[in-house]
Amino acid sequence: MATKPLKFIDETFRDAQQSIIATRMRTADMEPIASEIDKVGYYAAEVAGGASFDVAIRYLDEDPWERIRILRKLMPNTPLQMHFRGQNLLGYRHYPDDVVTAFVHHASDQGINVFRIFDALNDERNLAASLKAIKDCGKHAQLQLQYSLTESRLGGPVYTLDYFVSKAGVFQEMGADSVCIADTCGLPTPYDAYKLIKALKKALKIPVDLHTHYDSGMASMACLKAIEAGVDIIDTAAAPFALRSSFPAAETMAIALQGTPRDPGLDMARLVKIGKYLESVALKYRQFMNTEQMSAVDTGAFVNQVPGGMITNLLSQLKELKAADRIGEVCAEIPRVRAELGYPPLATPISQIVAAQAVQNVLLGRYKVVLRQVKDYALGLYGKPPVSLDPEIMKVLFERGRKETPITCRPADLLEPEMDKAKEATQNIAQDIGDVLIYALYPKIGMDFLRRKHGLEAPPEKP
Repeated sequence: MATKPLKFIDETFRDAQQSIIATRMRTADMEPIASEIDKVGYYAAEVAGGASFDVAIRYLDEDPWERIRILRKLMPNTPLQMHFRGQNLLGYRHYPDDVVTAFVHHASDQGINVFRIFDALNDERNLAASLKAIKDCGKHAQLQLQYSLTESRLGGPVYTLDYFVSKAGVFQEMGADSVCIADTCGLPTPYDAYKLIKALKKALKIPVDLHTHYDSGMASMACLKAIEAGVDIIDTAAAPFALRSSFPAAETMAIALQGTPRDPGLDMARLVKIGKYLESVALKYRQFMNTEQMSAVDTGAFVNQVPGGMITNLLSQLKELKAADRIGEVCAEIPRVRAELGYPPLATPISQIVAAQAVQNVLLGRYKVVLRQVKDYALGLYGKPPVSLDPEIMKVLFERGRKETPITCRPADLLEPEMDKAKEATQNIAQDIGDVLIYALYPKIGMDFLRRKHGLEAPPEKP
């Protein structure tokens, strides 16, 4: 076997801490160790995206753009990566193209080198605007293909080998610099991972990345078989923020590959030093860790395909409704709703929509209340579902509401530009385009944050 070092992406500062401590790590706790992470030898470090912007301004009272600027200075040798939801960016609705373009250009200016973008429905039309902007900035565009199943193994009526290879081929034709197979809750079995990566490497000319969470306990095995199949990149995290609903530990995977043709050549001494520091930091955030179960393996992931973080949020919501004892019923209802809605991957924002409707169905009766977002989804306003919705459910969804015809165009084609309105709304407070974009993404909490940031309101007391 020819020597082909495996590339590692470090997820510690973004998706790993999002999965383990609900994205609550403050920038001040990242700064002391950032320069050490910079010297490990990672292919890239993901430092922004997902829930990081929302949490920063809602709970931490921090400017998420400033975090990127700080880490860029401390990590000059490592490409910084941002992950966002295509036309949804970092919010929960589609934004018009002018907002998407401005967002990408500003992120690029702040120091982002690699953009990983995805659409919850794997609808490539929802990636077009952000992909163009990334290319215009001359940055690396990694298009993410959301891994999903209809049963416990690859195959069935929707998510076949041909489905993933075909979609990845479309991404390559669109101009992707690499493709990421992304799984949110540990669905790829080792042999399915081998089969899929083998097929993708045969069909594609661009690098392939595997991003798989540990919920089901299979991520390390899946990664090892993917490595045998020729995967180019895997996503990992420092040990204190690895496993459970996070990723394989970088230390474990690197040692497993030492002395082989795929040896990543990472600095093991620095990895140990980083782990010791993060172990001490993690104790600050123990209140955000999931202590509801003893097992580190979520066997329910094989059945309901619900990400661990989503289960935690569901339980919190049900507690507020004094219905925590019905979490089992909700988890059983989620796959049923998902099937009726055309088997969408359970990724943000579609996962929240499916889960919210499942809660309504359990507490009030099946589809006695239909959420507006479910109707919008059924009309194609989020994109094209993997397969058509159940005809009987379509009748139920619209029998009590206005009759509408599903759209066939790209959803964002129906949206009016918003950047000029955002600039006008923030003209007396925003000091740069980053401020304007915070408002454009989150008008209410964004404006509240900007008022605190610029001294117009007192910041909340830190816990």
